[in-house]
Amino acid sequence: MTFRFNRSTRSTRAHLYASTAALITIGAASGAFAQDAEDSYLGTIVLGEGKRAVQTDTAVPVTVVDREEIEDRQAGTVAELIDTVPGVTLVNGTTAAGSGINIRGYGANSTYGTDGKVLVQIDGATKGSEELYRIGSQLYTDPFLYREIEVLRGSVGSFEYGSGVFGGVVRLETIDASDMTRGEVGFVGRQTLEFSTNGDGLASSTTLAWQPDTQFEVLFNYTRRTLGVRTDGDGNPINPDAGDIDDPSGLLKAKYTFGAGNDQFVEFSYSKTQQEQFDVPYDQFGTTAFGNVDRYIENEVATLRYNYNPADRAWLNVTAELLYSDELVESEAIAAPNPLLDADNRYRTTTLRVKNEALFVTGTVDHTLRTGIEFATRDRTDATAGSAPGGTKDSVAVYAVDEMRIGDRWTITPALRYESQKITQDPINGNASYDKDALMGGVSVLYAFDSGWSVFGSASYTENLTIIDDLDDPVYIGQSEKGESFEIGVAYDAVDVFRSGDSLALKVNYYNDHLTDLTTYVGRPAINTVEGVDREGIELEAAYAMANGYYLDANAHVSKGTATLATGARTDWVQNPQDNIRLTLGRKFSDELDLSWELEAAKRYDEGGAVSPGYGVHNLRATYVPQQGVLEGTTMRFGVENLFDQTYQPRLSTRNATGRTFKVTLSTTF
Repeated sequence: MTFRFNRSTRSTRAHLYASTAALITIGAASGAFAQDAEDSYLGTIVLGEGKRAVQTDTAVPVTVVDREEIEDRQAGTVAELIDTVPGVTLVNGTTAAGSGINIRGYGANSTYGTDGKVLVQIDGATKGSEELYRIGSQLYTDPFLYREIEVLRGSVGSFEYGSGVFGGVVRLETIDASDMTRGEVGFVGRQTLEFSTNGDGLASSTTLAWQPDTQFEVLFNYTRRTLGVRTDGDGNPINPDAGDIDDPSGLLKAKYTFGAGNDQFVEFSYSKTQQEQFDVPYDQFGTTAFGNVDRYIENEVATLRYNYNPADRAWLNVTAELLYSDELVESEAIAAPNPLLDADNRYRTTTLRVKNEALFVTGTVDHTLRTGIEFATRDRTDATAGSAPGGTKDSVAVYAVDEMRIGDRWTITPALRYESQKITQDPINGNASYDKDALMGGVSVLYAFDSGWSVFGSASYTENLTIIDDLDDPVYIGQSEKGESFEIGVAYDAVDVFRSGDSLALKVNYYNDHLTDLTTYVGRPAINTVEGVDREGIELEAAYAMANGYYLDANAHVSKGTATLATGARTDWVQNPQDNIRLTLGRKFSDELDLSWELEAAKRYDEGGAVSPGYGVHNLRATYVPQQGVLEGTTMRFGVENLFDQTYQPRLSTRNATGRTFKVTLSTTF
């Protein structure tokens, strides 16, 4: 395989470095920036004792949003939680049904809720990723259900999870009973109420955790979230035709630990989210008037997991998983029957996965070898033969990832994945079928210095195998999309840097992607037919904290991309996001009070005739956790988003963002 830069690498890299320097300068002069948002720009930063830790010990560009941050952000959707990750852009991120996730310029767009290049997993179960026309992301779920969200950007860290991951992987893990009981025998309950002024949003979450002994634990959660029509900074309704949203969600999870030294466990989890809307536009992006529908959405995930990890065999830590995901988007046209508006799309995915993590030593090399095999069947039904053709995808995949540590300096991680699939058309659409397989992989290298600095790089190749949508296309049925990626970066992690007791962590990563043989963007007039995409960018994450409680979190993303059309012409990639930065300054007063100010900003985008004005938005957050007295066990959160009520529309979105919103959250543990 060949790894290369695109033809405009030198000029683009100069643009990237200049933009990064501009971001840092702007961060130091945020007051001036706010006065001229269209000509300036800002992004995101992360500090050790602040909101989020920087993952400096790996060459993989990964960000982890933990439970504390999930609660702190008071997000109404999961998508709103991860837009703080560098490289992540939301398409209409304020609503679950109409929002989508875009990572590094791939994923959701104004035509599809996903383009199959961003992978989403809930408790290991893969969610649907076909091209569902004019409907948002398949990530219909509630933030209260989760304990951790991990976002892997690019393809180098994706080979354990799937193929064709050009943008990245979003992995969500649901809460455990032991998160609340802390492993102690007893019963713990938690009740949370949340209110937001814009749209009169109201959420209630009840969680019950019981641990009758040290081996068994069970958890139940019921969440209900309602939201009316939100308004932008000018007071105009953002999506008045969509009506109110009422989303009930639930989670049941149980775990039993047994065996010699409790070296085995069996775990079961089941989660479900529903959403119902009446007489709303079919097009959730609000770009085309196809007509109105009654829509019902349901998302179910069930997992059964067994693990065996004997203490006397380091080479054996085996996990067997049976995973089931059911996603239903049911629509019924209000007027006369219509093949598009009456298309009832359902994705049912069953996966059997067996994986092992082995620890062993060869000479001076310590190995952590992760291997696995998985069998998956995805049924995509289309009861009306509408715009999204039905069919079945059967696949088998094997992978191996070997993290090799040589002394305290080198970490070399080669990864391979082989995947074979067969797709078969639904009988009501035809009888076509097609087989395809691919071998893909990559390698990452990290070298650590004694000073706290480290340098890293990676190269990877992946393929997005033929999807069900292409079964009736004689040209694209045999063509899988291919992507090569090269990354290089530097990280720093140390304590007592500027003064005693402080800590500083930062990570800067440059990536260069080259995609060819694309089939996703065919027949879209706005961008003609795209056969290839070249993108490169710089991502920054940083976190600084002092012993007196002050902290600074930041992250930024600067990128540029071009598309190669079928005619051979090159143009700006239509899904290029805006350069952006997010800066958080706060202070923690012991464990009782946390106050923070956040600036999220984007640089004006003006490329290829497309213009997206720049903006700077300020958010305030306060968390109060009494440590004694009658309020002990209670958490009070107060937030103000879009403090100055600005009207703006982020690039890739089709609607204005939400105006000023006050949020209040009360939680009590009993």
